[in-house]
Amino acid sequence: MDTKIFTEKFFEKYGNRSDKPVLFFSPGRVNLIGEHTDYNGGFVFPCALNYGTYLLIRNVKDNTLKFSTINFNDDSVTELKGLFLNTGKKWINYPLGVINEFIKKGIKLSGLELLYYGDVPNGAGLSSSASIEMVTAVALNEFFNAGFNTLDLVKMSQKAENEFVGMNCGIMDQFAVGFGKKDHAIFLNCDTLFYENVPLVLTDCSLIITNTNKRRGLTDSKYNERRSECDKAVELLKLFKPIRNLSELNNGEINILEKYIKDPVIRKRAKHVISENGRVIEAVNVLKDNNIIRFGELMNQSHDSLKDDYEVTGTELDTLVYEGRKLPGVIGTRMTGAGFGGCTISIVRKADSANFMTTLSSTYHKKTGLMPDFYQPEIGNGAGRIE
Repeated sequence: MDTKIFTEKFFEKYGNRSDKPVLFFSPGRVNLIGEHTDYNGGFVFPCALNYGTYLLIRNVKDNTLKFSTINFNDDSVTELKGLFLNTGKKWINYPLGVINEFIKKGIKLSGLELLYYGDVPNGAGLSSSASIEMVTAVALNEFFNAGFNTLDLVKMSQKAENEFVGMNCGIMDQFAVGFGKKDHAIFLNCDTLFYENVPLVLTDCSLIITNTNKRRGLTDSKYNERRSECDKAVELLKLFKPIRNLSELNNGEINILEKYIKDPVIRKRAKHVISENGRVIEAVNVLKDNNIIRFGELMNQSHDSLKDDYEVTGTELDTLVYEGRKLPGVIGTRMTGAGFGGCTISIVRKADSANFMTTLSSTYHKKTGLMPDFYQPEIGNGAGRIE
C-alpha cells in the first residue's frame, strides 16, 4: 500500500487535513508446521509475513469511534460509553473486542478515527483477524500510553477473539503477529509461551502460499468441534496419567490411545495432535541443520495427518497438495491454518517456482472449477508503528 494514497483516502473519509494520522502495520502469518496443536498446549512454527493490516488512526475531540476500511464499503460510528457488544457478522468485532480489553483494564479511551486496509485475503487462513486485532492493540497502547508489553497485547487480542468474536482460537496467531522477526520463524511452546526465533534459510528454495479461494467462515466451521473433541480425549486419557492437554504425551505413548479412547474419531484427533508435536520438534532441528529435504517430508506427513486423522482438509486443499507433490522442485507442501479451505504452504525450488504455479493453477481449475491465487511472501517483523 502506497502510504501517500492511503493517507489521502483517510483525509477524503474524515476531512481535517491539518491533523496528520499515525500509521501502524501488523502482519499476517503463515504456519510452516504444527497445525491444531496450539490450543492443545503444543508446539507451532509460524512466521510473520510482509502482507498484513495497515491502520491510520487519529484522535478526535468528541467521544465517538469512527471505523472505516478501504477494502469494502462498511463504515461504523459508535459512542464510547462502556463495554461494547458483539455486532453480529461484522469486521468491526475484531477492533471492538480489543477496545473492550483496554476498557476492562481501566484504560481511559477517547474518540478516534480509524481507517484500515488489509492485503491479507480474508478467510484464507493467513490470520487476517489476528492482524486486525494486533494492529488495533499496538495503536491503542501507544495512543493512550497504556504501557502494555507485546505479550500483554497478544493475550488481550486472543481474549478478544475468544470471548468477543466467539472464535475459540489458541494463542499462535496473535503471538506470531506480535513477535515476528524478519527472516525468522518462531518455534513456540503454546503451553509455556517459551519461544525461539529460528533463522529461515531456504537458499535455492522459496515459500509459496496458494489460496484455494474457497471461502469459509471460521467461527461457523468445525474448528470449535475439533477443540471439544480434543478436550474429550484429555478427559479419557487422565485415566492413563494426569495430563492437562494432549501435548503432554509424546510419540512413544500413541500406542496407549486405543486402550483408553474407545471412540475411533476421538482417538484419531488425539493421534494427530501428539504426532504433529513430534513433527514440529524434528522440523525445527532439521531446519537448523539445513536439511530442507527432511523438513519437506515432515510437511507432507503433517498434511496427511490433518487429512486422515484430524479431517480438516477437504477437496480443494487436498487437490492443491497432492497435485502439487507431483510437480518438479516441490520439497514439501501442506495445508496451513484451520483448514476447511484457506491456503497451502509449499517449499519449492526457485528454478521450478514458475512452472509450479502455472501447472498447479491449471490442474486445480480443471478439478475444482476454482482459480487459485499464489503469493511468494517475504518473512517480516511483528506489529508496530511505521515511522
